[in-house]
Amino acid sequence: MAGIDQPSSWWTPERYADRRPYLAARRAITAATRAWFAEQGFAEVESGILQVSPGNETHLHALRTEVTGTDGERAIRYLRTSPEFACKKLLTAGEQKIFEFARVFRDRERGDLHLGEFTMLEWYRADATYDAVMADSVVITAGAAQATGIGRFSFRGRTADPFVEPELMTVAAAFERFAGIDLLATIADGGGDRARLAAAARGRVRISDDDTWSDIFSKVLVEHVEPNLGQGRLTILFEYPVPEAALARVKASDPRVAERFELYACGVELANGFGELTDPGEQRQRFRASMDEKQRRYGERYPLDEDFLDAVGEMPEASGVALGFDRLVMLASGAQQIDQVLWMPPSGEA
Repeated sequence: MAGIDQPSSWWTPERYADRRPYLAARRAITAATRAWFAEQGFAEVESGILQVSPGNETHLHALRTEVTGTDGERAIRYLRTSPEFACKKLLTAGEQKIFEFARVFRDRERGDLHLGEFTMLEWYRADATYDAVMADSVVITAGAAQATGIGRFSFRGRTADPFVEPELMTVAAAFERFAGIDLLATIADGGGDRARLAAAARGRVRISDDDTWSDIFSKVLVEHVEPNLGQGRLTILFEYPVPEAALARVKASDPRVAERFELYACGVELANGFGELTDPGEQRQRFRASMDEKQRRYGERYPLDEDFLDAVGEMPEASGVALGFDRLVMLASGAQQIDQVLWMPPSGEA
């Protein structure tokens, strides 16, 4: 029994009552989203949680476990940080339009908008440009608001109407507008010119001697750009510079940028989408560079999923999106903390 000065556990009816309206909203949004995907002819998939590789991005941290076979042989596995690798293998196998409500896990993540265990809604369209999944993202976001009847999103003093036409802004335009930086002038030979970006950003963000081009880019993005996005209406930020391409293909008409976008509402990033890279050699090179940087920074690296790289080489042209479902529910339900829209608090928190 909880002491007099200690809060009761989350499952006491009195405390759980505060969570019920947000959970009702979550059920409504989940049902509406599934119905929309069914109308569009998508197949819902369920991919595995244990993976050979959890992803190969520098700042992505995974939970590791060990499995033992019937022969006693032990092997390292990771809890997935995204269902992306598995979903792309399914595209190679012949699936055309798929989605998944995926439970994913990330270490070193806990904050107002970050959870170590959360729900990622991912979907993919074969033979479709990333304009198509941009449009999907807007429709799904508006559908969530319609399911709850909220009308407008409101979060920390910012509002956004998900039913009006979204603002479209390139990353370069956003850096120029909100930070006064000519971002594309710092791109050269398929990479970032660290010295040039540092000079342009000095006085705007704090720069450390060991900050890379990507570090400085992220600081400017977080401190000067993101707070201004999704104000009054949704914002689609697109054409990310090539050092931030991740698993996106380079834009054919401008090799300085990639077919990557993010969707924002009230300064909150909701979704991250790509025109998918289908060159396994380029993908391998990017992964290795990211793992070299992870080794330098954190003293660890994750293996490459060779099966995934083989599949990428056979994958059709495609586009896909990862959307933070808990964040969407938070905005569409009127919650002000991400914990409020979870069925139960994060593990270990009452």
